[in-house]
Amino acid sequence: QLVQSGAEVRTPGTSVKVSCKASGYTCTSYFINWLRQAPGQGFEWMGRIDPEDGKAKYAETFQGRVAFTADTSTNTVYVELTRVTFNDTAVYYCARGGHPYALWGQGSQVTVSS
Repeated sequence: QLVQSGAEVRTPGTSVKVSCKASGYTCTSYFINWLRQAPGQGFEWMGRIDPEDGKAKYAETFQGRVAFTADTSTNTVYVELTRVTFNDTAVYYCARGGHPYALWGQGSQVTVSS
């Protein structure tokens, strides 16, 4: 399973980091994708990371503002989003492997509020 960190509240201009811990398998075995769903919107793919070598691919929308990292010692993958705005309010998900994703985290609510 993939277990994500809890809800976060941030003010505009700050950063937020969400974790996704894999259990039952070694995280280096599969890519991890990050997606988000804003209120009333569909899923938006943010990118993916190969935890084995740390190489990441980012959706153009997020280039320069997002970073994926992996800590293989704890089987955990992270997404950090910087310079958040109100439009970054969403539920953030990690998902394993290729689309359609066989395994999803439970989602982490990120709320940007002044």
